Amino acid sequence: MRAEFQPSAAKGVAAVPPSKSMGHRMLICAGLSGGPCQVKGIAPSQDMMATLDCLAAMGVQYDWQGDTVTLRGGDLFSSPKEVVSCRESGSTLRFFVPLFLLGKQKVTLTGEGRLMERPMGVYQTLCRERTLLFGQEGDKLYVRGPLQPGLFTVPGDVSSQFISGLLFALPLLEAGSVLSITPPVESRPYIEMTRQAQAMFGVESVWTDENTLRIFGGQRYQPVDTVVEGDWSNAAFLEGFNLLGGDVTVTGLIENSLQGDKIYKKYYKMLQNGCPELDIQQCPDLGPVLMALAAANHGATLTGTRRLAIKESDRGAVMAEELEKLGVHCLRTDNTITVPGGQLTRPTEVLSGHNDHRVVMALSLLLSRVGGTIEGAQAVSKSFPHFFDCIRSLGVEVELYDA
Repeated sequence: MRAEFQPSAAKGVAAVPPSKSMGHRMLICAGLSGGPCQVKGIAPSQDMMATLDCLAAMGVQYDWQGDTVTLRGGDLFSSPKEVVSCRESGSTLRFFVPLFLLGKQKVTLTGEGRLMERPMGVYQTLCRERTLLFGQEGDKLYVRGPLQPGLFTVPGDVSSQFISGLLFALPLLEAGSVLSITPPVESRPYIEMTRQAQAMFGVESVWTDENTLRIFGGQRYQPVDTVVEGDWSNAAFLEGFNLLGGDVTVTGLIENSLQGDKIYKKYYKMLQNGCPELDIQQCPDLGPVLMALAAANHGATLTGTRRLAIKESDRGAVMAEELEKLGVHCLRTDNTITVPGGQLTRPTEVLSGHNDHRVVMALSLLLSRVGGTIEGAQAVSKSFPHFFDCIRSLGVEVELYDA
């Protein structure tokens, strides 16, 4: 699908979608509780479907009406006999591997796009140390438990999703465990979001120091009804129009959220006032939109960019490639990206979304100013399926065509 933009300004009020990150976590906790319980505020997206597919593979039954999912049943220690697809959701894959390791039977997982290219070495090492099966052939991943409690040492600078995955599973074991995270601990807010979701369902862990979590064994998730808060990650794209001459008010956010991406408000002020240095080590999902808005304003240098390479695309590289088509030449090192400002021109060729929802949305901001076309615009279905309807309602002139 292609999205063709004409220069236009975004003005109005937009309700932010529910948080994808919290949606994953609440669905998992609800599914692990046995239910029945309701999770309200689940926006339809490929990532949410991936998590529900995995829960269904564990025997969880669910009913999805509007934005509310009702979950019940499930056998946490049984293993699905069919291949389980995680679609293109890195969160789903990494959250469920430890849960599938609770059982004694071999489980086969698969995915789409670049999912099976994303690093899984943390789990591979843990399984090897415990003589558990962990193997990968092409687009299929094989695991077999049973996982036993104990001391788990994991690196903190690969992905917090590995830590969250263990946090979901370890409380279900009969004895307690210790999770030792080797510093630096990146994306710490996401670890806290997992713990917050678990606490809502009656499961707790405690920090014994800044890098060590004690996880009590013998716990059980309790069924409760919950509501998913608004998504600060997607709000960043909507409020990004305000740095391009727009006037957009975003509703549905809570100010005391643990979501790390809420730092975009601070970073946007810095982009408006100069050419700042912005550390995205704790908020890598903001990388594409910050690169886009830096190019449209005074420029910026992003630090802590190494992990952009292991997302749905190599986000640092592909954003630099597409910005080049807009007249912006970025300078990249292993862990920094410098984006010059004030050089935007209308592209003379079609931009590529690189099958990455955040790249498509970031480029959409820029094309709303200068005009142009993005190929692969359907990638927004991963997290924000009605993105184009939303920005149209704000006055952005964009037409969608089958490629």
